[in-house]
Amino acid sequence: MIRYIRRAAACCLLLLVALLVNAARVQVFQADALDADPANRRTTLARYGQPRGDVLVDGDAVTGSKDTRQPLRYERTYADGPLYAPVTGYSSQVYGTSLVEAAEDPVLSGTSPLLTPLWGSLTRKRQPGGDAVTTIRASVQRAAFRGLAGRRGAVAAVEPASGRILALVSSPSYEPGRLSGTGRAVKGAWAALNADPDQPMLNRAIRQTYPPGSAFKIVTAAAALDAGAVTDVDAPTTTPDPYVLPGTSTTLPNEADGCGKASLAYAVVVSCNTVMAHLGVKVGLAGMLEAVGRFGFNDTRLRIPSAVAKSNFDKKMGPDQLALSSIGQFDTTATPLQMAMVAAAVANGGELRHPYLVERTTTARGTTVAQYGPRTYRQAMNPATATRLQQLMVDVVEKGTGANAAIPGVKVGGKTGTAQNGVGNRGLPYAWFISWAQAADAVQPGVAVAVVVEDAEANRADISGGGDAAPIAKAVMEAALAG
Repeated sequence: MIRYIRRAAACCLLLLVALLVNAARVQVFQADALDADPANRRTTLARYGQPRGDVLVDGDAVTGSKDTRQPLRYERTYADGPLYAPVTGYSSQVYGTSLVEAAEDPVLSGTSPLLTPLWGSLTRKRQPGGDAVTTIRASVQRAAFRGLAGRRGAVAAVEPASGRILALVSSPSYEPGRLSGTGRAVKGAWAALNADPDQPMLNRAIRQTYPPGSAFKIVTAAAALDAGAVTDVDAPTTTPDPYVLPGTSTTLPNEADGCGKASLAYAVVVSCNTVMAHLGVKVGLAGMLEAVGRFGFNDTRLRIPSAVAKSNFDKKMGPDQLALSSIGQFDTTATPLQMAMVAAAVANGGELRHPYLVERTTTARGTTVAQYGPRTYRQAMNPATATRLQQLMVDVVEKGTGANAAIPGVKVGGKTGTAQNGVGNRGLPYAWFISWAQAADAVQPGVAVAVVVEDAEANRADISGGGDAAPIAKAVMEAALAG
């Protein structure tokens, strides 16, 4: 009898050990996989069972959480939703997250290991959601939003010395709070927003690329100066007028007069297509690719921390296509943020800082868990080249097509641009203006801006950028310098 009792006890012990091993396997080794299983509703209930952390602008929360008393208890709310939607994105119980809500989701939802104390990893208890502190300045954001006034377009403003993004606006915008909860209204809002031909959920500032037109001539000018294709900005070039695109019988037109053999300085100020196209060909494809890469073109890995669409400069093309690409046409495209980076590189003496949108993330109590700061992205051009281009951009505002961006008592540099649009260029043009501004008592420029307005009204190419986009840039620069 004792022998059978011992065997039964051994069998029970073996079963107990097997049970403990399986429990450990499930709770330790398979825990993450089970948490991530879409069929595990507990994860979803836990995610929305506590308030979400906030996105902050100037120290104030522009997001919040509403207690619905439903199983998915807390819904996301937004203060000034359309104003900050290009920054925050949305957090939806049905459609997930976007932009900062997505990039900083682990901190905001309370699942980031950065928020977990040492003992917390043992209990696997979800921590209160932390906050994401942005670099956005409310006054600058509002100036850009008011300037676009609902027109299709975008504004990006950065601090040249640091890379801090001061404004990121896309228009028309939308109310992200309409997507927060569940039910028929949310599904209807999602369908309506996606069907809207104006694409309000498209972040035009970082996710849409446009032909940059004449605003791109700053990049070509930097390439020509760095490559030695131009050594004296005031010396005549060898560019004929009319200029025939290499290998073709197509004549490249100018909107300005006096472009035949014009100097680089004159070509930038009045925006001669022929001179800049000729210089791009003279620098050559390899030289232009090297130059545009230093500004950030063709970079597929740029994050701010949200992903930024690649700004394009073709790697394979003939001389005629290179000529057009060098004046911001053909297949050359850029996001507004990319063109703000071009202006910032000039303003910062040739050193391009990496743009960033989140300053730091914190616990719910405000303790910093991750800090982000200035770092060099690339040396976009030689310092001497940047100095020359600064003066040329000042001349554009003081003597050329950028007069509408002038601010009394402030040093302002700019470049207008108009890009052709539509099949056969029959659409209204895209109006561009890139600029930077330096207060009279400042040692360096405090802001760089890029503005694009779609379907701009204009009779003459560069007047569009000067008329439609420059006044917006002026308002944004004034707000940034006002502190």
